[in-house]
Amino acid sequence: MKHRLEAGGLVVYPTSTLPGLGCMPTSEGLDNLFITKSRTEDMPVSLGVATLQQASSLVKIPEFLPMMLDQFIQGGITTILPAINELDSRLGGNQVAIRVFSHPAAVKLAEEYGPITATSANESGEDSECDTEIAAKILGVGDFIPGTCPNGRGSTIIRLEVDESETRGWRLTVMREGVVPPSDVMTWWTIPA
Repeated sequence: MKHRLEAGGLVVYPTSTLPGLGCMPTSEGLDNLFITKSRTEDMPVSLGVATLQQASSLVKIPEFLPMMLDQFIQGGITTILPAINELDSRLGGNQVAIRVFSHPAAVKLAEEYGPITATSANESGEDSECDTEIAAKILGVGDFIPGTCPNGRGSTIIRLEVDESETRGWRLTVMREGVVPPSDVMTWWTIPA
């Protein structure tokens, strides 16, 4: 699988929510992923990492973020953060979404290959399958890591932007409701720093 991923190939893998569709964040990999998902290039995909530290060369990480993520279901929040250097626009350019994996297979994948795309393994607009093998067959992806996912909702997506007028020096916006209710995120956010 390593050589195929390095050559721009794809893999379907289990996560704590929906099966993920992964590629290395290279031009070839992203080309293949966007074609396979029938996804338009103006809809960036997130990157999954084994630890938040693994993303530290890509994005600015607020000091409070590890503590915040620890308050919620592991892998349940994807955080859009300012990029250190602008990335491919299909990864968000100056604002990159990072998800810290909790599923052991996804963690191992990111440990072995580095940050990997963490978009759902389905065509854009279609429902997701919970079995990675079935999801891979539907998409025509040859590589998959066996597993089933709980399905239902994906991760909750939040955006953090530097804002010195805010108490923590950052502004938080919930972009998409997922497994973590927005009210829970905002309740934690309003606790004095």
